[in-house]
Amino acid sequence: MIRSMTAFARVDGEVGGAELAWELRSVNHRYLETFVRLPDELRALEPKVRERVTARLGRGKLECVLRLHLSSQAAASIEIDQERLAAILEACREVEIRSSEASAPGVMELLRWPGVVQEAEPDHKPVQEKALQLLDEALDQLIETREREGEQIRQLLLTRLDGIDEQVVKARQRLPEVRDRLREKLLTRLEELQVKVDSDRIEQELVMLAQKMDVDEELDRLDGHVAETRRVLDRDEPVGRRLDFLMQEFNREANTLGSKSADNETTAVAVELKVLIEQMREQVQNAE
Repeated sequence: MIRSMTAFARVDGEVGGAELAWELRSVNHRYLETFVRLPDELRALEPKVRERVTARLGRGKLECVLRLHLSSQAAASIEIDQERLAAILEACREVEIRSSEASAPGVMELLRWPGVVQEAEPDHKPVQEKALQLLDEALDQLIETREREGEQIRQLLLTRLDGIDEQVVKARQRLPEVRDRLREKLLTRLEELQVKVDSDRIEQELVMLAQKMDVDEELDRLDGHVAETRRVLDRDEPVGRRLDFLMQEFNREANTLGSKSADNETTAVAVELKVLIEQMREQVQNAE
């Protein structure tokens, strides 16, 4: 299976008057790199978020953003410390009795008195559980998008592999003619120089030239790389790194083929192979 590393997902949800929204964005990266942005109320979720991401994704630079909006229903309730308020009022009455200039404090002054108003600590557990549930849904959506785009990459790679097969066949068909031309060229050169050489020596020279320019081994390896790439594309796991390695091997054989080329047609084959391989490499860079 091949997945693209470029994708986006957004999932919204609500629980107990709290509105949550996850946004996930992923782009190409050699390894898995995760950036998490959480509201202060849910900062404790970061280890679990990273754990879930690592379990589902293999490569890519991923940005995870959670937005939280708390309605009045979800806001923390306010409680009055009745004992402290009563003590303050009693103290105020005593001051009024002792001083004719003292005035009773207003309501807002009493509420601002330290310890009178107490905000109950909100229970974030339901919101945390909902956030993790929505994260799983967002990851499902992100992976579905990656797989859908990955299938497009897979089809493009298969098309380019067919093109490589065609070029390898073309190069093989040229081999007998290339060898005949080498023989003819050598004999013509000897005639021009009016040099008499033993026929056995000529055959030895031809064999040495043929060995230097023989590309059978490179063509065989290209066939092997094509077959291996097709097998990799059918594997049910992330295959981006394996494909990266295969692209390097393809390039090595195409370069060697070009350096050994003894005629324009074979050189053209090597150039076309490099074009096809580069097109594959560009796509593979986006594969997980």
